[in-house]
Amino acid sequence: MTFDRRRFIRTSLAGSAAMVAAGCGSFARAKTDEQGVAGKALLHISFQEGTAPGETLREKFDFMEAHGVTGFEPHGKAMLSRLQEMKDALKGRNIRVSAICAGFDGFILSTDPAVRKQCRDTMAELIVAAGELESTGVIIVPAFNKQLPVMPHTQGTRDFLCEQFDEMGTFAQQHGTTVIFEPLNRKEAFYLRQVADAASICRDINNPGVKCMGDFWHMTWEENCDMAAFLSAGEYLQHVHVASRKRRSMPGEDGEADNYVRGFKGLKMLGYDKYVSFECGCQGDRKIVVPAALELLRKQWDEA
Repeated sequence: MTFDRRRFIRTSLAGSAAMVAAGCGSFARAKTDEQGVAGKALLHISFQEGTAPGETLREKFDFMEAHGVTGFEPHGKAMLSRLQEMKDALKGRNIRVSAICAGFDGFILSTDPAVRKQCRDTMAELIVAAGELESTGVIIVPAFNKQLPVMPHTQGTRDFLCEQFDEMGTFAQQHGTTVIFEPLNRKEAFYLRQVADAASICRDINNPGVKCMGDFWHMTWEENCDMAAFLSAGEYLQHVHVASRKRRSMPGEDGEADNYVRGFKGLKMLGYDKYVSFECGCQGDRKIVVPAALELLRKQWDEA
């Protein structure tokens, strides 16, 4: 039999293309059959402080409760300086603190030990406060592109990161919370661009205090399939961010581009019952645009 190299390549490429085209749907059916946990999933929506209209926390929380929003994601620095104010505003509410959005100083992959210590010390403060608020965790990015000088992207750096976060995760567990890796798109961070990358680090650390998250905005640029990205995180998925997919505005403000159904399918297959939190700007009147965004997400969740 004569081996036709060109024909082999053409056939292989065609087969690969077909697998990619069918990949999301096939994977979805397989995981649904295997896990059967879609019925356990719940859409808990969370807002960052700037999302809801209102001048004060109380006004914002009134709006959130009126629209069925049950989570609040404060920024870390604001939380530390206004901890009692936030506790008081949450009393008697059907709103819980979801994740804490960063707020640490320094960065853990700095080549400067003093900058790394600054990161660890400020993260410790945030973790303690997160525990007081019964938050699901503190979000952290190992290094943004503008943070220099930074450790090289090597196995040694990865090992160092695992070591640091094993310690941080243990401290978080002692305070009843977690630390959460956030993958970003390549324009913002060279390290951790895909959800699976973050999940694999969580797996290697193997500490219940270390989790990861997905952000639909960043996933727009870095993931081939929202559903597969979430499924790759599995048990390590602790939080989700959402925004419109062109301008990082309110869901729905970018029209048909704002489709989250595949991602929601993945969350349902995981039985995800934590928070989907708004991290976005707003082009229009918040009193009109925010309720419309909530309606869109709930509709697409039902479609998923």
